[in-house]
This record gives sequence, C-alpha cells and structure tokens, in this order.
Amino acid sequence: MTTIRNNLQRVHERIVTACAQAQRPVTDVTLLAVSKTFGPEAVREAHAAGQLAFGENYIQEAVEKIALLRELPLQWHCIGPVQSNKTRLVATHFDWVHTIDRLKIAQRLSEQRPPELAPLQVLIQVNTDSGPTKAGVAPRDAMALAREVLQLPRLRLRGLMTIPEPAGDFASQRALHLRARLLLEQLNQAGLELDTLSMGMTGDLEAAIDAGSTLVRIGTAVFGGRPVKDATFSAPAGPVA
Repeated sequence: MTTIRNNLQRVHERIVTACAQAQRPVTDVTLLAVSKTFGPEAVREAHAAGQLAFGENYIQEAVEKIALLRELPLQWHCIGPVQSNKTRLVATHFDWVHTIDRLKIAQRLSEQRPPELAPLQVLIQVNTDSGPTKAGVAPRDAMALAREVLQLPRLRLRGLMTIPEPAGDFASQRALHLRARLLLEQLNQAGLELDTLSMGMTGDLEAAIDAGSTLVRIGTAVFGGRPVKDATFSAPAGPVA
C-alpha cells in the first residue's frame, strides 16, 4: 500500500469514528482531499486508492492540473479566493466553488458557466468568528446573499463554508463550528433547502463532524507536508487543510 493510500485509510477511519461518536451515518460526510501544491501524480495516486473529490486553492495551478488529469472521473472543488479576473477559469473548469462571499463573483460565475456543463455547485463562505482579516460574509449578511445567489442561472447554492480560527481543544473547536450549523438551520427554516456544510480540516475534523459538517477538507493528513514549490506548481503556501 502506498503512503497516500495508507493516509486515506487512516483519515476514513477517523471519519468513521467521528460519525459513530456523533451518532451520524458515515454516508453523511464526504472527504475532500486538498491537493494544492501537489502535482498530478499525487492526485493519480489518491484516485487509485478510491478518492474522487479534490480541493484546490490556487486557480492557475489547478487548471493546469485538471488538464493533465482530464481522463480521470474527478470532481474539482475551488476552495480558495476567487478574483474577478479568474472567474471564467473557475466557471469553466471546476465543479464546486466554496468561497462565494460577494454577489459580483457569483454573477460572473453564473454568466461564464458554459451552458453545456452541469450547474456549478456553490457555497457561501461565512466569517463565523468575525476575524478582521479573514474572507467570508458576516453571518448577518448571509441570508441576503444566499437569496440573491439562488436567483442566478447555472449556479446551484448548496450551503455554507467556514474556516474558523484554530482552537486548542475539542469543545472550543465544536463551538466554533456550531455557529455555521446554526446559521444553516436558520437559512433552511427560511425555506432555502441547503444541504452542505464545508468545515473541518486535519486538526479539527472530529469536532466539525460532531457539529454537523457534511464535507471535510483534508490536505496534510492525506498528502503529507506541503512540498517546496516548483516551476509548474508555484503557488505560495496557504493555510494548512
């Protein structure tokens, strides 16, 4: 068994244990392998071990990687910030976008999504702990943005994504993630019918699952430490997933 295959097995075991402790079916939680800064061979190795969904932060790097792996039936998630000059690339190459926090970006993605492709699945990124330098819409503004995104063609709003500040223990991690779950419940009580909470990374996936995450974004525990950037995949290192 390869290292990545072994790592995936261990992560799945963590997910199974966390779901059992939270009294949730394991089918409720999807593993998103965060492959940013890793080359296509690492993705091939993960795919050979059964992994289908991959998350990328850096759009140009991801587009190159997607092209090299186009023969594989993979699902690609954009989990990094989307600038206006990159929306066409995202709309054309990705299946999911986790980081909608402005109507302008959602509108551009809607306009630029090729009509022959399935609707782009999107999440609203929410700054649940009010970090002043962090991306994401304020919780109080999530409802208004969600209602506007729901009206856009070629997009399907699925739920929320959060990246809370690191917390040192399970209870503190869970409390941060519960904010997003409660917000999703409020949106659904208003009739929005959302089904996805993208939250939890290598260090806090158990707390995220206990709080209701349906999609955990795991990088380090699957692929190991981030490699030194090279000429092809030259994006700077980002937050540990």
